[in-house]
Amino acid sequence: MSLESTADIVIKENLEQFLVVLSVSLTVATVSRIFSWFRQIPYTLLLVIVGLGLAFIDVRLVNLSPELILEIFLPPLLFEAAWNIRWRDLKENWFPIVLFAVAGVIISILGVSLALSKFTDLALPIALLVGASLSATDPVSVVALFRELGASKKLTILMEGESLFNDGVAVVAFLLLVGIPLGTDVFSISDTLASFFTFVGIGIGLGCLVGFGISYLTQRFDIPLVEQSLTLVSAYGTYLITEELGGSGVIGVVTVGIILGNFGSRIGMNPRTRLLVSEFWDFLAFFVNSIVFLLIGDQIHFDSLNDHLGLIVVAIIAVLITRLIGIYGLGSLSDFITKSPITLPEKTVLWWGGLRGSVSIALALSVPVILPGRQEIIDTVFGVVLFTLLVQGLTTQWVLKSLGLVGDQLIRQEYSELLARRVALKRVVEYLNNLDKSPDLEPEFYRYKQELLKEQLESIEENIKKFQREYPALKLLAREQLQETLLDIEADTYAEFIRNGKLSENLSPLLQDILVESQEE
Repeated sequence: MSLESTADIVIKENLEQFLVVLSVSLTVATVSRIFSWFRQIPYTLLLVIVGLGLAFIDVRLVNLSPELILEIFLPPLLFEAAWNIRWRDLKENWFPIVLFAVAGVIISILGVSLALSKFTDLALPIALLVGASLSATDPVSVVALFRELGASKKLTILMEGESLFNDGVAVVAFLLLVGIPLGTDVFSISDTLASFFTFVGIGIGLGCLVGFGISYLTQRFDIPLVEQSLTLVSAYGTYLITEELGGSGVIGVVTVGIILGNFGSRIGMNPRTRLLVSEFWDFLAFFVNSIVFLLIGDQIHFDSLNDHLGLIVVAIIAVLITRLIGIYGLGSLSDFITKSPITLPEKTVLWWGGLRGSVSIALALSVPVILPGRQEIIDTVFGVVLFTLLVQGLTTQWVLKSLGLVGDQLIRQEYSELLARRVALKRVVEYLNNLDKSPDLEPEFYRYKQELLKEQLESIEENIKKFQREYPALKLLAREQLQETLLDIEADTYAEFIRNGKLSENLSPLLQDILVESQEE
């Protein structure tokens, strides 16, 4: 058999495996929407359960390459989260997010590694890698649950913001520690700190360069598919180039995502393009998460997990205790320093909702094959991830309801939809009123359409007033949406002038400071 035919066979097998994984994922997604009982379980957890079932009957969907795990799965997951998070929300909660993401990761790594080295036979260098892998939280299913149940915006931002940044810190810590058991590095606090700041510095620097570069580039043209493709290239390109230069690809991708999502999308993309790009990344995140969570279950080896049950139990207890210390201790410090305290019920949900998932699995599987303790690392991480997903993940909804944290987010969403419909119908009415009447259509036809729209508008207006009477705080939402619209109009105008050659460079936003000052007054 020739080399060429062998390569063709490998490609064909990989394609078949890919289609099987995609088919199973889509089947789970469809079934979870059709049957009401399954709707109570987050979609990502259903994928893990299905993967476990396949592993139990020894059906393996795909063999993962450790070298490609981080490069394939991390960039899209990180970019999508960074693209969708609002800079204004991050600024309001930056202090607790930084505390949880940096100090919390250090507490987790030290706590888990010391517990494993003290209460098991695991060597400290190997235990440090387990601690680093398990220090990254993955709240995909929890945040989806928050939004579904209407949990507070602050709780969602804290959970999402912490995960976004502690992924970067955890990956950097993992990469710094992985050389110790291999004998290529010797642990030194000064060297480790220097390497850490080098990793982070290169990541932030290159991320800013790519992010702002693409932001200004997209001002020069208005081609939605090209702009969408640029975001995809920026995610993978930034990761690969930053890693090649000796920096943190994770930090680079997060930086690019935040800049493009908050700055580039405003100055360089019209509203239609922003929506197109957001929908594209929603799909990509769904697609990647579907594969990752399905493979989490599929890659489980029950015999191997059973052999390392003691390691897994110690690691689970250590993860829960270090998470508790991190959230309650650092949360109390944040309450003391900032003017926006985190309530005790919110801390409890942040503690219990600190699931481990795709990033932890990716880090564990990326451990070099030549490392003697690689299987212990993988089994321990897989065991802890399964516990957090299946035990903590399935009980988070009960915890939210028990603590009274099911909020009014669903009401706000319904109210936002009414406001959007009112704007859309008013634009349609305005179009009809200004339309040159076609001689081929009777005047009665236009009047009939206008009457229909008028009736629908009156119905929507009545529903809006009803919401405002029952929930007076919703009036603030309309003000926020108006402010966002005004900022979009300003940014779109500058971008239009640049595309038409009437401006050579972007103007700094003028309305932002004015609106903030007026809001404070």
